[in-house]
Amino acid sequence: MSVRLPGPLPDLPCNAEGPVFAEPWQAQAFALTVALHEGGCFAWTEWADYLSQAIREAQAAGDPDLGNTYYQHWLAALERLLLDKGIVEPLKLTGLRQAWRIAAERTPHGQPIVLGAAARAMRR
Repeated sequence: MSVRLPGPLPDLPCNAEGPVFAEPWQAQAFALTVALHEGGCFAWTEWADYLSQAIREAQAAGDPDLGNTYYQHWLAALERLLLDKGIVEPLKLTGLRQAWRIAAERTPHGQPIVLGAAARAMRR
């Protein structure tokens, strides 16, 4: 299946059919970003600027840029953009990040991570 992107992205891992994801969360972060753009939350050029900045900051902090951390930069850029635009509240984002970390630690390897009811309620 081919994915058509609204514009260019720096260093997006792709093959002949489109973006490549090593983990399900990467595909989800990608899809969320595209959906938010399509919903008018931000321009694609604005998104690309945030992603480029996240990559530059990671490289300046010592990221060897081997490609395996690309979606970590993607997620950092998305969080920063949503915070800067006031789309998410800092405390809510922190709480959700913590809930996902706890859920991941409690989930057996190979099983889907499921948030508890309280964490799901925070997403609203």
